[in-house]
Amino acid sequence: MLIRKPSDVLPSEITPEPIWRERRAWLGKAGAGLAALGTAGLALPARAQADGLAALPAAPNSQYTVMDKQTSYDDITSYNNYYEFGLNKGDPAKYAKALKVRPWTISIEGEVNKPRTFDIDELLKLAPQEERVYRLRCVEGWSMVIPWIGYSLSALLKQVEPTGNAKFVQFVTAAQRDTMPGLRSGVLNWPYTEGLRLDEAMHPLALLTFGLYGKVLPNQNGAPVRVILPWKYGFKSAKSLVAIRLVEKMPVSSWMDAASNEYGFYANVNPDVPHPRWSQATERRIGDGLFSPKRKTLMFNGYEQVASLYQGMDLRANY
Repeated sequence: MLIRKPSDVLPSEITPEPIWRERRAWLGKAGAGLAALGTAGLALPARAQADGLAALPAAPNSQYTVMDKQTSYDDITSYNNYYEFGLNKGDPAKYAKALKVRPWTISIEGEVNKPRTFDIDELLKLAPQEERVYRLRCVEGWSMVIPWIGYSLSALLKQVEPTGNAKFVQFVTAAQRDTMPGLRSGVLNWPYTEGLRLDEAMHPLALLTFGLYGKVLPNQNGAPVRVILPWKYGFKSAKSLVAIRLVEKMPVSSWMDAASNEYGFYANVNPDVPHPRWSQATERRIGDGLFSPKRKTLMFNGYEQVASLYQGMDLRANY
């Protein structure tokens, strides 16, 4: 008989209680995906060519590329947390096909001198697209390595000229009642919102993201535009953005509203600060195999260049 240690508990078994209880009511979810593509410039495999997604040319940025083995396209596009489409990992790939991604606009508003609404096609051309290979660490204890395509969020924020009162940035995501079955769930208050300090949002690592693996974002990965914050737990990287608000006071994010004792504003990856119900010291890399040894989690997910943003802060209190 195999005896499992607490450290061997699977992510699906450590999800917050309100969520796993609702998950039991959801049946038979399936994912769909594509085979892995290596670095930019290589031909997409036949399955990727057939998925109907447009190519998104991007120049590799070696400064923001980790050398870890990249997670396969299949895993990236079939193992997702996107509760607007359901609570199981395969739900987004199954249901997000219905997401309406055209027309699409993002309003930039609040404490800015030049508030503006951008069409998605304007955003695609606002700055040169880069491929950046980032680690993604989920708060549930698993991780991926993904070749994202986009450019620094700061390029967009500079367009609207934040005022001196702008201290924080709030992200507001889509809530399409007719395409998102998960909105009928009571897990979170919709629409999903997240937030950053302005200096975090202006850090060059913060990526306004339009694609992955050489193609535009699949719907289940946050099409048509999302933010990626590789030094924070994945839930901070809001998907399918419809508004960005610059505000003076710290915004309350969706997970803070749902469980403030478990999910704080900062959500920096920190192996020394456990979640109230499980350790964050190690992680399971998707694609390594269920019985492969877990990896040690790195402070800030290995992105030590952001450490200066938190100098002098108690990262246990500011979790």
